[in-house]
Amino acid sequence: MAIRSSHRTFFRSNVGAALAIAAILGLSTLTGDAQDATAGGAMSLIKADIDASQIGAPVSKYLYGGFIENGGQLMYRSLWAEMVDDRKFYFPITSKHVETTPRRGAGPFRGMQLRSWIPVGPDEAVVMDKEQPFVGDQSPRIELDGSTPHGIRQTGLAVVKGKQYTGRIYLRGTPGSKVKISLIWGAGAADRQTVSVGALTRQYKKIPLTFTAKADNNDATIEITGTGTGNFHIGTLSLMPADNVHGFRPDTIALLRDLHAGMWRLPGGNFISGWVWYNSVGNIDKRPPVYDYAWNAMQSNDLGMDELMTLCKLLGVDPYITVNAGFGDSHSAAEEVEYMNGSVNTYMGAQRAKNGHPEPYHVKFWNIGNEPYGSWQLGHTDLKYYVLKNNEFAKAMRAVDPSITLLASGAMPDEMTVEGQPRTMGIADPQVHFGSKADWTGGLLAHCWGNFDGLTEHWYSRVGKRFDYEHAKSLPMDAPIEGGYVNVDETELEWVRHPANRVHKKAEEWHEYETLFPEMKNSKVFLSIDEYAYGRGSLKAALAYGMVLNEMFRHTAFMKMAAYTMAVSTLDYTPTSATYNSRGLLYKLYRDHFGTLPVAVSGNSPQPEPKYPPYGDQPKTSSGSPTYPLDMVAALTEDHKYLTIAVVNGTSSEQKLDLNITGVRLTGPRTLWRMTGSSLDAENHVGQPAQVEVKEVPMSGPLDNVQVVPNSVTIYRFTVAP
Repeated sequence: MAIRSSHRTFFRSNVGAALAIAAILGLSTLTGDAQDATAGGAMSLIKADIDASQIGAPVSKYLYGGFIENGGQLMYRSLWAEMVDDRKFYFPITSKHVETTPRRGAGPFRGMQLRSWIPVGPDEAVVMDKEQPFVGDQSPRIELDGSTPHGIRQTGLAVVKGKQYTGRIYLRGTPGSKVKISLIWGAGAADRQTVSVGALTRQYKKIPLTFTAKADNNDATIEITGTGTGNFHIGTLSLMPADNVHGFRPDTIALLRDLHAGMWRLPGGNFISGWVWYNSVGNIDKRPPVYDYAWNAMQSNDLGMDELMTLCKLLGVDPYITVNAGFGDSHSAAEEVEYMNGSVNTYMGAQRAKNGHPEPYHVKFWNIGNEPYGSWQLGHTDLKYYVLKNNEFAKAMRAVDPSITLLASGAMPDEMTVEGQPRTMGIADPQVHFGSKADWTGGLLAHCWGNFDGLTEHWYSRVGKRFDYEHAKSLPMDAPIEGGYVNVDETELEWVRHPANRVHKKAEEWHEYETLFPEMKNSKVFLSIDEYAYGRGSLKAALAYGMVLNEMFRHTAFMKMAAYTMAVSTLDYTPTSATYNSRGLLYKLYRDHFGTLPVAVSGNSPQPEPKYPPYGDQPKTSSGSPTYPLDMVAALTEDHKYLTIAVVNGTSSEQKLDLNITGVRLTGPRTLWRMTGSSLDAENHVGQPAQVEVKEVPMSGPLDNVQVVPNSVTIYRFTVAP
């Protein structure tokens, strides 16, 4: 048997040391330059040793988590089944151009603009009543004019032929008013269904609605009109497909449930720093709509704390709640814990029971604030004050429920650097150093020890961009906070590995903190990567996410939780249908088939040294296993019946792998699941043939010449003898 490198990848060591070991042992190892030069073409046989006797800390199910927030209409489009926008009438109703009303979506949610209500009849027939609104600050009053219909309508609803839609409307009016509600799916007189309302009174009345569409239409209309004398008022309106599941879309829920994510972090996000949770519980139709100043969008406030817990139950995930530590205070956070976890004998637990949920939710994971280090955050404050806030929140929340797991919102030097935060503090040097006043996580460790169980990190890698220290240093103090990024020309493999380097950087920094704060080593304090994202829904992006998962699985001793942004970004969806995109297929592939007990991987081909200086988001050593250009991790299943190996080939060439497996005896059938597509840009879309697929293939032949197809993620499963 050939001599193998003893370099292991449980706990990362310096790549240079691996190269030195390889040289001493006489291995045929390519230099970093040679590897980069040949990454796009066929390479020498890659040798990999899998030692199943060396088992690391288990892969937590919470590393397969998702993050979502009430940003724009994201949750309402993807998860909630409501078809009507602005159903509580936050905005004025006018026939003028939509730009005359407040902004209805911005930033990453600009493509999710709200559909507007417009008058039926003259504008002056619609008056926004601010004196006696049904909910919020105003409700529409429709002035009538005999036999000429006056009212409001909203277009852009998607309906399916033969599908039933149900809902409700709250109305009041003068005795002479006659009101009709119509669902319209075409231009003909018969292309509609109408519900006629009986006599109204001056008290609001809840009226049920049922429609059945007779044709497919992505631009259907809901119309509320009246004739007669006097006026009528509209309190609020709701319309959903009748097959909704407790208000949620059955199609997206089924797909997301089948991903078997460990947890979802919700409801924020930047959104949370301006949210008052008290307004999100109770009668869903009487909750006021709110304006989200983080994302410049109106929220109907239908997705409150109880609905989010229903969502988590439907998905089979554990909830992980972020409390408002921006504009919020410790008292409201403590009462939120009591509402979610308290018995019916507590004040807030009794309120929960009154709202129809007598059983406590027993939420374990709680996050104090979202990105409090960011100058963009509502309620942002300096670190020297925030540590006081964190400690106050922790004390108040644990007083209510000592069993909860608290996570403090951290930001290691790389995150503070690439987000340009030193400049907002008046610090000229853009690079954040350990122990400096811009070292946010260091400040939490120094001043909040004992007031958290875990620390959080966020990262977002920019496609086609890298952080450049020299460029950032040359910028004026008032430059944009992300001004340190420059364009970068990357090979395919560099592009694919780029985000995994952020994970690897976090691991390097964690170990630095363990040196600075020795008490960390003997504690159970862990790291949660609460938000991360890179690219869109292409196969190329999925390859990158495969390397991200692989890198997290190398650091399971302290990486215990992670939540990708956004949790629904695993799907491609329309208003009426959904399917997995490549990211969804990737997470399902790993969750369904990869093991939970990581084992040692070594090889003869270390990853090359980082191409750019180790500032900002550049790690000192590259991510990945010593099987360049392939990236590999291996794990036993919990019952030790199978050994699984995940291999990402981020090149456009077939690679050949010599597998040497020790520590277990293999027996029985071998299987592989391979994910690949028609091209790097391949994506899956609703109603179109899949361009990216996962196929199960029986595996045969010797292990000393395993062929790994280009642009693929493959999980191999070997049966282990008892």
